Amino acid sequence: MLEIANLHATVADKPILKGLSLSINAGEIHAIMGPNGAGKSTLGYTLGGRPGYEVTDGSVTFDGADLLELAPHERAAAGLFLGFQYPVEIPGVSSLQFLREALNSQRRARGKAILSGGEFLKLARAQAASLEMDAEMLKRPVNVGFSGGEKKRGEMVQMGILAPKLAVLDETDSGLDIDALRIVGDGINRIMRAPDKAVLLITHYQRLLDYVQPDYVHVLADGRIVRSGGPELAHELEREGYGAMAA
Repeated sequence: MLEIANLHATVADKPILKGLSLSINAGEIHAIMGPNGAGKSTLGYTLGGRPGYEVTDGSVTFDGADLLELAPHERAAAGLFLGFQYPVEIPGVSSLQFLREALNSQRRARGKAILSGGEFLKLARAQAASLEMDAEMLKRPVNVGFSGGEKKRGEMVQMGILAPKLAVLDETDSGLDIDALRIVGDGINRIMRAPDKAVLLITHYQRLLDYVQPDYVHVLADGRIVRSGGPELAHELEREGYGAMAA
């Protein structure tokens, strides 16, 4: 589904990704762990097409297409979802309005009929309920006045509504208490654990992986993947840290 080969990327002319390669098949969940400054968030933003993240070498193929040739909205329409470490606030735009426009824009791009207001509201309420989120919160401006946990639940509601093929989740566990972590982890499993979907989890800690068990764990250091293994690798990192592996 996703094939990254020798990816190099810079931010403000500073090299961050320095030859990263990774292959993710449909039905798989991969976790990327690593120290601060290793390039984890840069990888997510580069895949999402954020301005200012310049690819200088390498290739990325998503579902058979050249991902790097697509604009950010085209990547989203192709089935790529990027979850942010710090979801942004959008004053003046309700979550319901934002999500309905996003979903119908993607449906139009895929040649599907758009959802009516009633159809969309039913879908949004179901997704909110599954994440133990009061549907009334979706009437509020996007993330405005939300706690960290509420922002992450809202992002999972968004993912459930958009139903992507590949979710790239950047430190989704950041700011979550124990209960919210369980709810968000269960949401990821419910929405994305399927034979035609895949997940790339970017995280510092083992704790999210207790709920969303990955097929593979990779260590990212100095812009490259320096080690890969199974779920046991995350426990090893928790015990021993990154120092020896990043050396």
